[in-house]
Amino acid sequence: MKDLLYVSRAYYPSIAKLPAFDKLSHEMKQNIQDFERVLSETTTDKDLPPQIGKKLAKMEAVIARAKSCPVDCNNVDKKLRQLVDLTEDEANFHRKQSAFLYQLAVQTMPKSLHCLTMRLTVEYFRSSLDLEQSLSEKVLNPDLHHYVIFSRNLLASSVVINSTVQHTEESEKQYREATVQVLNIEDLKLNSHYRLAPLHLSLPEEFRVSFLRVDKLSSYQIRTEYLSIFSHSHYLLPKIFPTLKKVVVLDDDILTQRDLSDLWSLDMGGKVNGAVQFCAVKMEQLKNYLPRNSFSENSCAWMSGVNIIDLSRWREHNLTETFQRLVQEMSTEEGLSETTALSASVLTFQGLVYALDDSWMLSGLGLNYGHDEYALGRAAVLHFNWEHETMARAWHS
Repeated sequence: MKDLLYVSRAYYPSIAKLPAFDKLSHEMKQNIQDFERVLSETTTDKDLPPQIGKKLAKMEAVIARAKSCPVDCNNVDKKLRQLVDLTEDEANFHRKQSAFLYQLAVQTMPKSLHCLTMRLTVEYFRSSLDLEQSLSEKVLNPDLHHYVIFSRNLLASSVVINSTVQHTEESEKQYREATVQVLNIEDLKLNSHYRLAPLHLSLPEEFRVSFLRVDKLSSYQIRTEYLSIFSHSHYLLPKIFPTLKKVVVLDDDILTQRDLSDLWSLDMGGKVNGAVQFCAVKMEQLKNYLPRNSFSENSCAWMSGVNIIDLSRWREHNLTETFQRLVQEMSTEEGLSETTALSASVLTFQGLVYALDDSWMLSGLGLNYGHDEYALGRAAVLHFNWEHETMARAWHS
């Protein structure tokens, strides 16, 4: 609705100047007023009136007619730019006004009426300058230990952060009082590094992989495994954190049970990605989606969940560019849009994965049952592979 409203507002002044199109001008004005009224009364999609579909179709038809009129495109473009500038100015004004009023409210309200949230807000405004300076120093310091989570789920991320910090053994590079920085990937201005699609947060890809086996008695058996790998967002790590040399990447569906600091002292022998191998899925079983003779038949797939990433080596190998190139090639030539992330990730890290000991992570919780109690207790990280937005594909073996 907002997009259509912007377009119609851009065309309306030019249409209104054409006497031959008075009827269209009047109809367009009515549609604009109707849209403005609806948007002023709603804040979410569920609040929209039942007949919104008809209103959208009507506005689209009016705009289509307006586009066919002999109007000066420069005037339309100029008006559209003016609307965008006005909207940005209005948004900035409201943002500043909101911050001012919020600060004024928390400072003038009697302390006896303060709830915990208000007290925390007051403390935030009092120490905001010191907090920003401290945060900047810590998040940019390559000598400290840095953990990264790509997530839209605040509660799940809190569980990961709290469990990781709780089991942290304090050292000169790691502190029990963790500094948490929240970044919006859409605000990082990385579009020049990411040309394949509009930049937005994407989460670890979880694939449901089914294998169809046929035995000598011609009976069919289907085995299903869940494979969690990096998403498009993960390949922006060196761009998001240009000063860091190593990071540990955690999924938001894990629970930490012991200190993870030993990951930083591992000698990965020049490898880039320290990951737990997932030998329930062999590369030979994924051969339909990988170039022939690319891998040893018995080599294992690798899992996200807990990964130690050497960003220095990543940059040396230009893995971000490699991944983008593979995605582009597969999308245009092979048409593997649904399996592109899986194939491109496997090929990008070919020969660059360091196999972590199995004790670092136990996967399959939430799906597989009957886990050994000893295995549950010794695992540094428990990985809950929920079945959400998964992709089913059957390979014959």
